Amino acid sequence: MSKPVVIGYHGHCFDGMASAAVLSRLLRHVEANDLSITYRGLDHQPGGSHVPEAILIGELNAVVDFRYTTSDKLGWWFDHHVSGVVGELERAHLAADTSGHKFWGPSYGSCCKLIADIARQRFGCDLAEVAELVHWADIIDAARFPNATMAVELKDPALQLMTVIEVYGDDPFLAPRITQLAHDKSLSEVASEAKVQKLFAPLFEQHQRTCDAIKARASLEDGVVSFDLIGSGDDRYNKFIPYWLYPESRYCVALTASKTRSKVSVGSNPWARVPRSHNIAELCARYGGGGHEVVGAISLQADQIERARAIAREIVVTLQS
Repeated sequence: MSKPVVIGYHGHCFDGMASAAVLSRLLRHVEANDLSITYRGLDHQPGGSHVPEAILIGELNAVVDFRYTTSDKLGWWFDHHVSGVVGELERAHLAADTSGHKFWGPSYGSCCKLIADIARQRFGCDLAEVAELVHWADIIDAARFPNATMAVELKDPALQLMTVIEVYGDDPFLAPRITQLAHDKSLSEVASEAKVQKLFAPLFEQHQRTCDAIKARASLEDGVVSFDLIGSGDDRYNKFIPYWLYPESRYCVALTASKTRSKVSVGSNPWARVPRSHNIAELCARYGGGGHEVVGAISLQADQIERARAIAREIVVTLQS
């Protein structure tokens, strides 16, 4: 009889998808090949991001690319966000863990790369078959593109899949593709499949309209490009557009809103001539958000638009100093 496993992963996220697929391969290597894996996407929520206890219903439970939980039901955990472990209680709980199955690597650009390195170094797991997936997860999540043009033009199938995931990255769409990547399909095969390309076509048209909307709404002052997309119909955007439009910028602060939340996104230009001097994760944490040193966000309730705008203004001033 197969062992029931639940893997919680960061939903709507290329790195979350890749991390879940790579962990699946590691678990089959360590635990057994006869595993029945269910994938559950996790999203950041207003007021803090937590792993719902209700999803941890497997005989074995794992979470990747998402905040730590002190639940005694958690068997495996990997994350690379600076804000992945919050507060002394969580830090002490993680430090006291003796399972050898929980890993925090805030110096990593992607969670997938962290899992791949630990799998090879600690468990002797050969992941050569998913080298392409690990490579692209690290490029996308760590913004290791050679230039903004590549990130905005979206010519590579991996970037087209990334774009589709950001909109359709819930479990019905993503879980079957994680299963494919965890078994016999390559990233190129999944990214190039007809359904992905059919979904990508209108999204690319919208992406081009969003480029125009950001160009019309954005302004650059003292190295910080900022814009407000609330009311524009866009609640997601390619985070590299601002740096493509304003290559001289150092930082970006953006406002978006959906039916479920209002959001302040904060980033630093990977190609800036002047080095970054602010820790974005720490800055966002002041307002209940989090992320990485180079990129982060704050999620608020959907009706807290004016509060989001006030936070954005404060962050812009901070980044300009």
